[in-house]
Amino acid sequence: MQSIHGLALITALVLNAAANILMKMGMTKVHDAGGLFSKGIAGAVATVLSAPALVIGLTCFALNAGFYMFALQSKALKISVAYPLMVGGGYAIIATVGYFALGEQLNTVQKIGVALILTGVIAVASQTAAPA
Repeated sequence: MQSIHGLALITALVLNAAANILMKMGMTKVHDAGGLFSKGIAGAVATVLSAPALVIGLTCFALNAGFYMFALQSKALKISVAYPLMVGGGYAIIATVGYFALGEQLNTVQKIGVALILTGVIAVASQTAAPA
């Protein structure tokens, strides 16, 4: 994979994870105020636009899509590699941040699962051949 496309894929992965974490942080406050659609669709839009974590999270999602599409334009990057890296890597980042920064608990089996996912992501990434 060309280094610029690999960097774009890693950037997309980090942006995707950040978006999900920010959404969780923002929606916790929305839940406490009655829920996203408690004031209808217009109220939901207003709620989202008034919550910085949600606006930044949506921005991260949009940027993630742009970087991911840029990475996918590489002829050397297979979707069978890119998508597992995005999903598996993102899951591992989110689970780790949830545990350490958001106080979410992971039992032993879940911790082993995250480690196995990371092992799989590393295995897939390490077997990605550079273009000739």
